[in-house]
Amino acid sequence: MSGGMDRHQALADLAGRVADCRGCGLAEGRTNVVVSSGPESARVAVVGEAPGREEDLAGRPFVGRSGRLLDQLLDDTGGLGRNEVYVVNMVKCRPPDNRAPKADELAACRPFLDEQLALVHPRVVVTLGNVATRAMLDTKEGITSLRGRSHADPGGAPWPIVPTFHPSAGLRNGARVTGPMREDLARAAELAEATR
Repeated sequence: MSGGMDRHQALADLAGRVADCRGCGLAEGRTNVVVSSGPESARVAVVGEAPGREEDLAGRPFVGRSGRLLDQLLDDTGGLGRNEVYVVNMVKCRPPDNRAPKADELAACRPFLDEQLALVHPRVVVTLGNVATRAMLDTKEGITSLRGRSHADPGGAPWPIVPTFHPSAGLRNGARVTGPMREDLARAAELAEATR
C-alpha cells in the first residue's frame, strides 16, 4: 500500500466482500455485518470474538454494555482512547443467542481478519477473551494463563499480541477482572509507544 487512500479503498473493498459473504451459516441470521470501527492507521488493534445483539443491530463492534466498559478501560490507560484503536471481531456476523463462534465460522472469517490487520498494520494487537486469544495465538491455553505478557504472533506478523479478558467478564466479575484488564491495556499502549 503506497498511501492512506490506497488503504482506505482496500478496506472499503474488503467491507463490501464481507457484506456479501455467505461463507458460513451465520450470514442467514444477521441483521448487519459488523466489520470494524476506528482509524485505519491505528497503532493498536483490538480483536474480540463476535458481534452481540446490539452490535448486529448497529453494524458496529462493541457498542453495548461490554463496549461501554471497553471504552472506559481504554480511556483509563491514558494512552489509548476508543477513537484511537481499530476494533474488530474474529467473526463478522452474530452467532445465535450470542454463543461462541464455532470452528468453521472462525475459519470462514479468518481471511477477512488477517487482511484487515495486514492493511491497518497496527503496532500491537490486543485480544479480548478466550476465543479471540486462542484463535490468534493458535493455542488451547486459557486467557488466565496467557494474559499479563505479550506474545509473538505465531503467523510471523510483526505485531506483538497482548491478551486480556473480555469486557463481559469484567461486567460479571468487577475489579477482579477490570484491574488486570487495565494493566494489559496499559502494556499494549506502552508497546505501541515503544515501537514508534
